[in-house]
Amino acid sequence: MGEVDPAFIQDPEHRPKLSATEAEGIPMIDLSPLNSSDNISHSKAIEGVVREIGNACKEWGFFQVINHGVLLDKRKKIEAAARKFFAQPLEEKKKITRDEKSLFGYYDTEHTKNVRDWKEVFDFAVEEPMLMPASLDPEDKEETKWTNQWPEYPPELRVACEEYTEEVEKLALKLMGLTALSLGVPADVQQLLQRSDKFYQTQLLSTLPFPSALGVGRHKDSGALTVLAQDEVGGLEVKRKRDGEWIQVKPTPNAYIINVGDIIQVWSNDRYESVEHRVLVNSEKGTFSIPYFVNPAHYTLVKPLEELTHKQEDPAKYKPYSWGKFLSHRNLSNFKKHNAENIQLYHFRVSE
Repeated sequence: MGEVDPAFIQDPEHRPKLSATEAEGIPMIDLSPLNSSDNISHSKAIEGVVREIGNACKEWGFFQVINHGVLLDKRKKIEAAARKFFAQPLEEKKKITRDEKSLFGYYDTEHTKNVRDWKEVFDFAVEEPMLMPASLDPEDKEETKWTNQWPEYPPELRVACEEYTEEVEKLALKLMGLTALSLGVPADVQQLLQRSDKFYQTQLLSTLPFPSALGVGRHKDSGALTVLAQDEVGGLEVKRKRDGEWIQVKPTPNAYIINVGDIIQVWSNDRYESVEHRVLVNSEKGTFSIPYFVNPAHYTLVKPLEELTHKQEDPAKYKPYSWGKFLSHRNLSNFKKHNAENIQLYHFRVSE
C-alpha cells in the first residue's frame, strides 16, 4: 500500500496485536423482563436487571443488551443509507465537511491521543440547534449554535437518521434510569440523570480495510453513556480492568454495546469507571458502526452526586467542571496534532 503517513502510526506499546482475545466475559443483559405486565414479576425483573447492570459497570464498564426494543428495520435503514453516503467520491462527501466552529458533518482526518484515526465519520445532533459555549473562557457565558449539515445524497439519510435516533433515545433513557437505580440514588437524582435539558449526538463511523491499524485509537468516552451498534465485522476492543489486557468484543446480531463515560464515573464518585477502548480495523473488510452519545446540557456542572459522597469516609474525588467547556476543549484535538495530551478527566481529580 506504499508508505504510511506518520500521522497514523501508534507508539509501539499501543499498537494492536495480530490476534486478540474475545471478550466472552463481557456481560450480556436481556432486557425482555422489563416488559412484564405482572406488577410483582415486573418489580423483581427490574431488580434483577439493575443488579446485572451494576455488576457490569463495576467489573467491565461495558455490557451488551438484547431484547432492547429498538426496531431492527430502523437500524437497517440507517445503515443502508449511511453506506450509500460513504461510498460516494471524496469530493462529494467533503461538501459538508465539519469544522472547528461546528462539529456536525463529514470528517476523515480526526485524531485520538494525537494519532490520526483510520476512519471517516458523519456526525449529527439528535436535537438542533445544539447550544455550546462560544469560547473556552470560564467567565464567558455566551453561547453558540451548532446545526446539522445534511448531504444531498442519499436523500433518505436524514429521515433514516431521525427515525433511528428516536428509537435509540428510548433505550438510552431506560438504561440511564437503570444505571441510576444500580447506584442506589433516589428518584429525584434519577430525574437528574434523565434530565430533558440535554443533547444527544450520533456518529456514523466507517473504516476501510487495512492490516493491523486502528480505526479509532485508545480513548475513554467523555460523556455520560454510549449506546453502540456495530456490524458483523466488529473490531471493538476493551481494556480489561483486572489485568489491562485488550479484549475483543464479538459482535452479537441486533445487540447494543453499552459503556459508561467519564460523566458517570464522576457522578458515581468512581463507583463506576469509564474504561479505555479502541476500534481495530479489519484487514479484509471495511467496518461500520453507529455510536449514540448521551450527554447533559452544556452548562451542566459535572461533580460527584452528594448522595454518593461523605466528607470523611468517601469524600468527593473530583473537582466540579463545566461539561460544555470540557467538551469544547477536547474537540480541539480532533483537527490537528498537539505536542501534549488534550484535557482529560484526571486533570480534575482531587489530590489525596
